[in-house]
Amino acid sequence: MHLKRSLAAMVACGLWAGLPAAASAQAQVDGLALAQRKACMACHQVDSKRVGPPLRSVAERYAGQGEAMVQYLAAKIRSGGRGAWGAVPMPAQSQVSEDEAHKLAQWILSLSPPKPQ
Repeated sequence: MHLKRSLAAMVACGLWAGLPAAASAQAQVDGLALAQRKACMACHQVDSKRVGPPLRSVAERYAGQGEAMVQYLAAKIRSGGRGAWGAVPMPAQSQVSEDEAHKLAQWILSLSPPKPQ
């Protein structure tokens, strides 16, 4: 009986330990799906330049700046921008709600590789 409990505890811990990775993978899928639905991918790609910069480059430029950067990028998504990435301006994306812009900004920033500790 004791062995069964120990085995069940190890399995539960193993499953629990995998949850953050699974949740993170799902967040990546959800972020990409939202970007596709909102036509972000018409001008951006994750890893290569299209009309606008690669989203991973945006993430790397603004990495590690916390919630203030999420708010900044969400506002840029909705209001557009000019000059930060070259001559081609980003038009305002008014079809993106504030909540969607916040989720997109979080997803974009998540594309930056973690900083070594």
